[in-house]
Amino acid sequence: MLLKDQVAVITGGARGIGREIALTLARQAADVALFDVQPEILEQTIAQIRALGRRSEGIIVDVTDGKQVEDGVAKVLDKLGKIDILINNAGITKDGLLVRMDDAQWDRVLEINLKGTFLCTRAVAKHMLKQRRGRIISIASIVGLIGNPGQANYAASKAGIIGFTKAVAKELASRGVTCNAIAPGFIQTEMTDVLPEEAKARLMQAIPMGTLGSPTDVAQAALFLASEAARYITGHVLVVDGGLAM
Repeated sequence: MLLKDQVAVITGGARGIGREIALTLARQAADVALFDVQPEILEQTIAQIRALGRRSEGIIVDVTDGKQVEDGVAKVLDKLGKIDILINNAGITKDGLLVRMDDAQWDRVLEINLKGTFLCTRAVAKHMLKQRRGRIISIASIVGLIGNPGQANYAASKAGIIGFTKAVAKELASRGVTCNAIAPGFIQTEMTDVLPEEAKARLMQAIPMGTLGSPTDVAQAALFLASEAARYITGHVLVVDGGLAM
């Protein structure tokens, strides 16, 4: 029970990596609030968390809308009393080669991935500063470290999260709030499920461990950074990629 009676907020928590993080934290006795824009899937994940005996709230929040974010945080504080952990997980891709990428593809990815991380962190940090304790964990990507053809927008957003994490870590450290990022490699999710088998085979050859990661691998990293075991770690980027970035 590493997180007994702590409260976590997870953005994009209804499915994929976000859902796995939510369930992992709940199994370690955290209560969990989920921000998402998919009501039906959100309800299913909330039911799974409550089946573990933990409190859970699902709130429809567009992370690009500052008012919705502030209102969502206020609802969490009203329903669950506090916020100890923030997981910035909400993110999208809109891939395309640079010369063919239009403004909308660029803007939407940066808006959700990077601006969303900023808005949620700003809203939650106000509360964490008052309580002089907190864990902020943002899901970046190895693409933000090494780049990837056809993903200039996504790479920029994830590199931005890494720089943002380091700046916020320095600002909040003296108040007992840590801020770290996780940079997953290629993880078995709905995004990778649609890849052609040839593309998957090429990926396997590039990954020293020879396999895609699972959402559980990322969730366990998030659990570590959220726990007391990581109390003296801040401004760090934890790479979870089977060795790919090497």
